[in-house]
Amino acid sequence: MGLRHDVPPIQLPSRADGWEGMSLERTLVLIKPDGVQRGLVGELVGRFERRGLHLVGLKLTSVSRELAERHYGEHRGRPFFDAVIEFITSSPVVAMVWEGPNSVSMVRSMMGPTNPAAAPSGTIRGDFGVDIGQNVVHGSDSPSRAEQEIALFFDLAELVSWEREGGRWVYP
Repeated sequence: MGLRHDVPPIQLPSRADGWEGMSLERTLVLIKPDGVQRGLVGELVGRFERRGLHLVGLKLTSVSRELAERHYGEHRGRPFFDAVIEFITSSPVVAMVWEGPNSVSMVRSMMGPTNPAAAPSGTIRGDFGVDIGQNVVHGSDSPSRAEQEIALFFDLAELVSWEREGGRWVYP
């Protein structure tokens, strides 16, 4: 599965659960091999759900070297590039698409800084990260990058639009 140039921009549905008029975004989150191997998937999914984000895509997948190189292409030529590629392809990841108002910045704040040593307690990396190479999660860094990353990891048919019955209690 590669970058698809034929995918239209994300068209987020009007939400009957109270999101009308809010700026909705979608963002990609990867639970990296260390998070999957350490059994943190349920804990991390729960954190995003409790924060009020809306899950529209989820899968356990192995990342091919080709996909990893495309995903981390901006880092090609940097000293850590090969190590990042080896790590992300070493074991399955959980790929997720979360939707909600300002979801990109919300997820970034929940993750904490890339280096777990600098991440505050209460953030995902502060609570579970081991070091900068094993920091448990990846999240898109901008709405435009989120669109690109979602297209790398998901086909459009894999994203499910649905309404959560209790949504009005999250976003009145």
